[in-house]
Amino acid sequence: MDMNILMLGWELPPHNSGGLGVACYHMSKALALQGANIDFVVPYQAEHVGINFMTVHGATSISPDDRYKTGAYDIYKENKKDTNSLNSMRDVQRKYIQYVEKLVLSKRPDVVHCHDWLTMEAGVRAKELVGCPLVVHVHATEFDRSGSQSGNQLVHDIEYNGLMMADRIIAVSGITKSIIMDKYSIPESKIEVVHNAIDVNDLNDGYIYDTRTYKYLEALKKEGYTVVSTITRFTIQKGLFHFIKAASKAIEKYGKLVFLLAGDGEQRDELVKLASDLGISDKIFFTGFVRGKQWRDAYSVSDIFVMSSVSEPFGLTALEAAHHNNALIITRQSGVGEVLNNIFRYDFWQEDVLADQIIGIATSSALRKSLQKNVKDEYCRLSWLDVAKSCSRVYNLAAKGLTL
Repeated sequence: MDMNILMLGWELPPHNSGGLGVACYHMSKALALQGANIDFVVPYQAEHVGINFMTVHGATSISPDDRYKTGAYDIYKENKKDTNSLNSMRDVQRKYIQYVEKLVLSKRPDVVHCHDWLTMEAGVRAKELVGCPLVVHVHATEFDRSGSQSGNQLVHDIEYNGLMMADRIIAVSGITKSIIMDKYSIPESKIEVVHNAIDVNDLNDGYIYDTRTYKYLEALKKEGYTVVSTITRFTIQKGLFHFIKAASKAIEKYGKLVFLLAGDGEQRDELVKLASDLGISDKIFFTGFVRGKQWRDAYSVSDIFVMSSVSEPFGLTALEAAHHNNALIITRQSGVGEVLNNIFRYDFWQEDVLADQIIGIATSSALRKSLQKNVKDEYCRLSWLDVAKSCSRVYNLAAKGLTL
């Protein structure tokens, strides 16, 4: 595939806060292996060690950490008088758009591929300037992030405009495709579902689980305890209040359970208080934000991984947990369930169902081993090269102005 692709994203490893950066990295790498020339624009300045298959551009002078200090929803802090201000998300987005404007005029791409609302305005502007086809990749919508029908109206407006202006749309799951159609009235023929994948070789890079990280949990496992984990952002989207309430109900019925919550977010203090109010603080461990490859230690110590999301467009962490020998319990509102069968599923509000599923797996080694083994056979069939081939097909159709 001899094609010049302008990829617009908000993060890449190791400067990512979640699965979006991981997906962008592996997708771009697979496209590059198929011959694509990729310019990837991020909103910060940083080294991206190991990324030699594409050119990474930093659109502003801020650091990766400063990018998150702006706050995703502090839209009214935009400094319209000072065009050099980078104090708000809207300021950073404005500078990002300006950088993209200059880039496309100096190096016209064959296609622009932008990821989520943060880069949609820049993608639309690139299309306006040079007339290249625009592909919008939806990893999450504002309806997912807010966990409700409300959310931020400006973000809804940006998403609607980006989806309307896109020549083609890639959704990470059927769930996401339905939201795009139902909430934004986008025709089905414009949307292609392309599920994410997992790079097993990338996870088998020689990293050795550090048993000292969770020494206490390892000691409890030797006493017959089962470790139940989740690795996520502590936001309303992730359904963690229901998860902790389910944990309390499970512990009440079966005492040899401990819960590991790896991550951070605005709900952290409320979740800690909830665990205390329920009297299970001694059974729930909060790690805080985990950087680098140490998040793998959480997977490694865990026996059961729970994805409790209210709305999860895909959920790469479930595949990563499965690779680290976890049995999976996933909400029916999570897109990753579309590619896996050897899992337990429940609706995010079903605390009693989740509690019983946890107990069922914890008390049956045969069931746990069966789930752990069989789900591996499923995720091993998922390939980023297949994702890249699907993206290439979407690019070609977008360039020709054809429907899928």
